Amino acid sequence: MWKRLTNANTTHDTKRAMQSRHLMMLAIGGTIGTGIFLSAGSAVALAGPGSALLSYVVVGFFVYTVVISLGEMAAMYPVSGAFSVFGSRFVSPALGFTLGWNYWFQCELTAAAVILEFWAPHIQPWQWALMIIVPVFALQLIHVRVYGESEYWFALIKVLLIVIFIFLGLIYDWGGIKGHPGPGLSNFHSSQAFVGGFSNFAQTFVYAFYSYGGVELVAVAAGESVRPYKSVPRAIKATFFRIVLFYVLTILTIGLCINWKDPTLLTSAYNSDVTASPVTVVFQRAGFGAAVHVVNAVLLTAVLSATNSAFYGSSRMLLSLARSGQAPKVFGWANKRGVPIPALLVSLCIACLTFLTTIWGEGVVFTWLLNLTGMSALLVWGSIGVISLRFRIAYHAQGRSLADLPYVQPLFPILPIGVVLLAVLMFIAEGYAAVKEQPFNPRNVVATYIGVTLYLLLYVGYVVYERLVLGKRQHIVPLPKVDLDTDAVWKRGEGLQVRQRDILEQKALEESESERPRWKVWLAKVGRHIY
Repeated sequence: MWKRLTNANTTHDTKRAMQSRHLMMLAIGGTIGTGIFLSAGSAVALAGPGSALLSYVVVGFFVYTVVISLGEMAAMYPVSGAFSVFGSRFVSPALGFTLGWNYWFQCELTAAAVILEFWAPHIQPWQWALMIIVPVFALQLIHVRVYGESEYWFALIKVLLIVIFIFLGLIYDWGGIKGHPGPGLSNFHSSQAFVGGFSNFAQTFVYAFYSYGGVELVAVAAGESVRPYKSVPRAIKATFFRIVLFYVLTILTIGLCINWKDPTLLTSAYNSDVTASPVTVVFQRAGFGAAVHVVNAVLLTAVLSATNSAFYGSSRMLLSLARSGQAPKVFGWANKRGVPIPALLVSLCIACLTFLTTIWGEGVVFTWLLNLTGMSALLVWGSIGVISLRFRIAYHAQGRSLADLPYVQPLFPILPIGVVLLAVLMFIAEGYAAVKEQPFNPRNVVATYIGVTLYLLLYVGYVVYERLVLGKRQHIVPLPKVDLDTDAVWKRGEGLQVRQRDILEQKALEESESERPRWKVWLAKVGRHIY
């Protein structure tokens, strides 16, 4: 009956319909959502603009090394489960199970109501929530190409907003807008740059983790992209510009334009009152009051985009888990268009339940979700470093050539080792900050480590299941048995041949275009980029 209604079964695969431009825009701005627009303000209010900026720089460097390590594997093995599949295949099934379900639980949907409450406070957050998730769910049901296309334009709008915000904010700060004198560097003077010492600085990490959350979505989307061995490396390189432009410069602009004591900053770290985005506040103070609602409309686009990405990532991860035997088989079904309908439906139900929690106050719920998703993201990223090390060790042990990898991470093994070490240090710093916070509140410690509890429960639970139910005694996959062939973009030794063929195709295309008028060549390039 279910199969007839959904026209779904396990024989249908997801479709490789996302173009290189979709993956590029997804890497640059696809997952820029409520984190940078909301929690960035709390980071400045908590520890000052200097500490917030340093925190985002440190976490940005950490995240970029994670993306490089993950991208090396995703370019060679483009599967929807990404790091979950890699964890099971290269380390142990328990790690893959833990990462898959941990990622599925991460969701930033509740923060959608925060922005919208500023725009229309007479409407309840849960009502706005339903108005957001229903149309996004309908988009997801059509085809992965629709997701890629909608995300492309959503991301483009966010990119334009951030660029305009940075330019306008810096001009305002430097006093370039008549009648609206800017603060200049005053917010960084008189011991205002670093507030509260190391404890407050360490607490800003969780806001940065939350903001950067989603950078791994490129690896998940690689399973449905055309020519992932080319598009994934391009997307990886684009991530660097995303980090510098959309996170570091944005947090710098906010710190320059808004004093850390300013009551308009989002202070969800201290209470449940969630106010307007710092982006909106800067536009107002620069004299563009009439543009406030336009800005919030663009922020709504960011919320829709974040919701769109959350639905996509969670449904694909659940699909992968089900097909790996680590989730109920029904969630491994997909229809003829490659859409995992059962996985999407359960994601819809969980999203609705998440929004209903706002009856306790969206500020309270936002704070708890911030800690849950932030620490969970840190654990996932640290685990990716371990997986990368194990993958390369197994690759070398089986006598494989690096020439067969579409993308080779630089400075190996420094980057994955650095990922693991930084993750451990940040984890310790978060615990220290939670304990040292004055006045001491046990709830802060619980909120900080709630993501760790989930991670450990999943891992230990699966190990027990392996021992008692499956009867397995071997926990770690032996190096000679690590599967390096399944889902590979090409067979062993074919990498050089494929690259040479691509070079010949590119030369033939350039020769054919040289004989045509330049304006026709330009239109053809624009057409290929858009369609």
